[in-house]
Amino acid sequence: MQRDQKLFDELNQLETEQRNPATMGIDLADAAEIVRLIHQEDRLVADHVAARHAEIARVIEAVRTALAAGGRLIYAGAGTSGRLGVIDAAECPPTYGTEPWQVTAIMAGGEAAMFVAQEGAEDLPEAGARDMDALQVGPLDVVCGLAASGRTPYVLGALRRAKEAGAVTAMVCCVSGNRVHHGGTIDIMIDVPVGQEVIMGSTRMKSATAQKMVCNMITTGAMVRLGKIYENVMVDLKLTNKKLVERARRIIMMFTRKSYEECAELLQAADGHVKTALVMGLGEMDAASARQVLAAHDGFIRAALQSIRK
Repeated sequence: MQRDQKLFDELNQLETEQRNPATMGIDLADAAEIVRLIHQEDRLVADHVAARHAEIARVIEAVRTALAAGGRLIYAGAGTSGRLGVIDAAECPPTYGTEPWQVTAIMAGGEAAMFVAQEGAEDLPEAGARDMDALQVGPLDVVCGLAASGRTPYVLGALRRAKEAGAVTAMVCCVSGNRVHHGGTIDIMIDVPVGQEVIMGSTRMKSATAQKMVCNMITTGAMVRLGKIYENVMVDLKLTNKKLVERARRIIMMFTRKSYEECAELLQAADGHVKTALVMGLGEMDAASARQVLAAHDGFIRAALQSIRK
């Protein structure tokens, strides 16, 4: 009973668990007014994220260092927050050509929780620790906890074990950082206190939007810093379906000004590797030479082309 009272008191103080005075009449609103109220609150999220640009940049650099050294970015979350981590991780291989193990995610309740809520799974810090052990987390890794409330036991357990293993640890939460009792296990705190939700406690709304924005910045920023973007175009995509093959050809055409057929030939000669095909087309060289110059410049196309043109 004493423990239940403590939990009640903690939740009662969280910003995400308070009533939003701007939406107390939403149950009387028509559809148009509901849309206006939700949109009015959503517009506030970006400014809250803006206040944590410096911390997000620190995580980007940590992830860049980890991936360059053969480490990983591992998201750990529960419920909506956990699903956001899974989504962000799953998008990296087709978009940036990463291996599935490089950016991955765990969530309370396992794979089944992605589709159906697993009640009580998030209450076990030892489960988070076990999942870290199963992944053999170590000093090369970055572990990023996702928890709207900042207090999810599963996430805190995972971060504690990751810290013990020497990993860089970060957390994205939607309450003030001073409400997160982590005992020094979090290296970089990205607290984005978005305030009361439109519907009290419904953290799939503003809180989820804020976390998604931060995850987008972390992985996109790290991939840019790893040379997977040329200008503002993703050039390390994996050609896993017809749409991506056509996108790759269009990208090569855009930069090289060559015909569709010529670009298809370049892509084939490059074994489907878009960056190689681009350097071949822009540098007027064969595939082996393009691979060599790319490798010499850590995969950065601009630097590779500049060295050719000197």
